[in-house]
Amino acid sequence: MAQKPSIPKGTRDFLPEVMMRRNYIFDTIKTVFKRFGFQPIETPSMENLSTLMGKYGEEGDKLLFRILNSGDFMSGVEQNGEPLISEKISGKICEKGLRYDLTVPFARFVVQYRDRITFPFKRYQIQPVWRADRPQKGRYREFYQCDVDIIGSDSILNEAELAQIVDEVFNSFNINVLLKINNRKILAGLAEYIGRPDALIDITTAIDKLDKIGIDAVKDELSQRGLDESAISRLEPVLFMQGDSRQKIDMLKPFMQGIPTGEKGIEEIETLFNYLDVMKLHTDYELDLTLARGLNYYTGAIFEVKAKDVSMGSISGGGRYDNLTGIFGLPDVSGVGISFGADRIYDVLNELNLFPERNIENTEVIFLNFGKNEELYCLPYLQQLRREGVNAEIYPDAAKIQKQMKYANQRNIPIVIIAGEQEMNDHCFTVKWMNESRQERIKSEDLTEIIKKQI
Repeated sequence: MAQKPSIPKGTRDFLPEVMMRRNYIFDTIKTVFKRFGFQPIETPSMENLSTLMGKYGEEGDKLLFRILNSGDFMSGVEQNGEPLISEKISGKICEKGLRYDLTVPFARFVVQYRDRITFPFKRYQIQPVWRADRPQKGRYREFYQCDVDIIGSDSILNEAELAQIVDEVFNSFNINVLLKINNRKILAGLAEYIGRPDALIDITTAIDKLDKIGIDAVKDELSQRGLDESAISRLEPVLFMQGDSRQKIDMLKPFMQGIPTGEKGIEEIETLFNYLDVMKLHTDYELDLTLARGLNYYTGAIFEVKAKDVSMGSISGGGRYDNLTGIFGLPDVSGVGISFGADRIYDVLNELNLFPERNIENTEVIFLNFGKNEELYCLPYLQQLRREGVNAEIYPDAAKIQKQMKYANQRNIPIVIIAGEQEMNDHCFTVKWMNESRQERIKSEDLTEIIKKQI
């Protein structure tokens, strides 16, 4: 019995029509990245586990896909007569893992090539990442990230530029979004304010789940992580302050008074909002004190983008990291970046029916094939159209006309060109405009110009 073809859960194949739409997303995002002066790089799909481990918090470490060492990977693993525990032996049989995001490999890249790049270094990177997550709507085990980062500069102007990029990208897609902004220094200040500066990671890990599990479950998790009722009750009203962003900043100041980290966070967020207010963005933006971003390496501004018209998780997110390169031997190099989730953007565009009707990758013109002489007549004009930037093809076989027309219809090719014996004698073509259900005869010398104008 033949094996039924299948792929791992949480991964997908992409048919041509889907791939064309994905390329529309990548090309649109890439165009904006380049406009802002970012340069492309790529890094390998796999990294040494030592590069990846400990950078994403305990939750992230669990979601790393590990790669078994080649050869006899169990040699050297002692059993001592006890059952093997995967967590204990994985470090001995797995030295590599699939990358979890693009930021940590980027930090490794910056340190490795610091003598060959110019700081501040502005890079963009569009590649897949892998997470051993439970697959569900909008959440996959293999998915693409589209990242931009600026490293080697502390300026808050960089955060403002990333907000501009968010604005440009989603305005290009006609997606209405809300840009949520917070600062990890403010969260660190709040941890100090409630008397638990040691619990910043516990607090951010818990409140990062607020949208998914609700405030009661977050409070339960904070309690399980060792925060007493008094600390939790002091934290809650600050997280849920009412008012606009400026009012929230003003209300925060008394809580942060005498807490240097918190005061610095307030200063940074005010500077950022001063920039954004003069930029006149199309995108709405707000200070959201419940925004935590679970990744441990964030140290300053954090961002998250939500689509207003579709119920879905964040479609973009990022933040400031002050010493990620320090782990790799290059301390005190600050960076800030943002990542666009191409798969979720695809789902939003699809749900809102916002993909363009005409896809620039699709075939626009097809010549039907009536035989060898007709092929020779058509080929120079096919070549001419291609040289003028028109996506064109010729049906490869002199098949029945119904079969060729069915092919054109199934491929959604809008222009069909016919050249039979009569057209050859008259030095012309019959052109069928499929979307308009009309046809006309066109002189051969005028064909390219008329097709170009129509497209």
